[in-house]
Amino acid sequence: MNITFISDAILEFHGPEALQHLGGAEIYDRELIERLRSRGHQVTCIESPYVKPEQLEQTDTFFIISNFVQLPTAAFPLLKDKNYIIVEHDHKYCAIRNVSDFEDFKVPAKFLINILFYENALAVCAQTKIHAEVISKNLPSTCNVINMGGSLWSEQDLSTIEQHTGAEKKWPYGVMMSNNPIKNTARALEYCEETGEEYYKIQKSEFEKFVEDLSMCENFVFFPAVLETCCRAVVEARMLNCGIKTNGLIGATSEEWFKLKGQELIDFVRENNNTIVDKIEVLLDQENLINHGREITVILNAYRRPHLLEEQIAHIRQQSVRPRQIWVWVNDHIDNREFDFSAVGADRVFRNDHNWKFYGRFAAALLADTEYIAMFDDDTMPGTDWLLNCLQTMNVQEGIMGGIGVSLNSKLYADHVRHGWATHNEKTVEVDLVGHAWLFKREWLSYLWRETPVTWDNGEDIQFAYLAQKYGKIRSYVPPHPKQFPNKSSSLRGYELGVDDKAASSPENHHLFYSQRDAVIANALEGGWQLLKDQ
Repeated sequence: MNITFISDAILEFHGPEALQHLGGAEIYDRELIERLRSRGHQVTCIESPYVKPEQLEQTDTFFIISNFVQLPTAAFPLLKDKNYIIVEHDHKYCAIRNVSDFEDFKVPAKFLINILFYENALAVCAQTKIHAEVISKNLPSTCNVINMGGSLWSEQDLSTIEQHTGAEKKWPYGVMMSNNPIKNTARALEYCEETGEEYYKIQKSEFEKFVEDLSMCENFVFFPAVLETCCRAVVEARMLNCGIKTNGLIGATSEEWFKLKGQELIDFVRENNNTIVDKIEVLLDQENLINHGREITVILNAYRRPHLLEEQIAHIRQQSVRPRQIWVWVNDHIDNREFDFSAVGADRVFRNDHNWKFYGRFAAALLADTEYIAMFDDDTMPGTDWLLNCLQTMNVQEGIMGGIGVSLNSKLYADHVRHGWATHNEKTVEVDLVGHAWLFKREWLSYLWRETPVTWDNGEDIQFAYLAQKYGKIRSYVPPHPKQFPNKSSSLRGYELGVDDKAASSPENHHLFYSQRDAVIANALEGGWQLLKDQ
């Protein structure tokens, strides 16, 4: 593919001395460019100040935009209808590019800039989990923010680090010396003085010398004044078996892999380099953005509302992310015994002579061979972008996605707060459990069967959330349900279809329904389930 890579500074146009005043963003970009070229892509690089209109009017190229502070104003409208992604290294939607000055990293409206440019991008590529979360918090919910899951290192740099992983630790602490105020070297030195221990001042130098000096330090001390989107130096310190003394402003610490160190972390980074470029390659084609690696089996549950199946399947067939297959699990009831399930347009139908209630469909899901499973209650009609919404959210915050999420205020199920289609949450919300419409990785199904439930008659959503958290450290989330974009909603007719006398939670059944769910919650809490309110 033809790719035009645009950034304020590109290392291939500068000599080796440029590394002394350019930073991690340029190193990341250089590695991305080289890896894309090694995979057969034709990459043309242009520095932002020198972009010409005719270069942006090309129809046969895909644009990757990195740092764009120096991009001419006239360039933005020309890119509006082009296929482009933004490789975000900081926060260029913020006029001061520093979100750390604001409470909870939420940028006041008067400081927000370039919003339309971000909205028009096919994707905004963040470096780490917290970076993606902060970007998502400040941009409209229509922006497709994807967590790349780390930074990029060249094989040469990784080999250099590898040679020093066994170095003798001569200094209790090491401080990276910098005149850049955002690195806050003064605070790191102050910390070392307070400990009374010896420390080593690591001077800015060529990479090999930096690694050699850092490898001799027992701990790397770094207290940045702003949120570091990843922080290469901290990750390199971990690869060199150093401890880290820092504050809460290091993006890398939000990643699960940060618990690794030494050779184990080096091996992970090598593999993650390929993973990051794989994600970029997926984005190079809009068709792939929607379909590549996103195979989904949809499982529907038929019981007392079989007449809704045809409409529900039509909603699912119209998804912008089209599932590989749609299966229907039929629990026996007099209301469906004469129904012709062959006429609804499903790919598979599990016709049972028994009512397996809520767990049956999860058993059927074990037979799927796709990466993802999507489930819908029989009263749930999703908007056309619901599955895409889930996958985009999964890129930022991996977990069990749901159309309705419940946050428990106590051990009683009735004492809860709901999020999702019923409340139109603008941003992703972490919850204790989800239901109505799920999307999750098929491999997570194994957690559901590790413990026998208190009852097979109710509470499968509670049990799944509990066991996924306990055995897989998997959390539950409700993707954005902005009211102005109903196509992203999990349920378009929830209040209309979910309140009839066929519902398991109908008013005349409340006492039994809630007592069963309370029992499931009590069992989960006893087994170690951690509610959000207690964390």
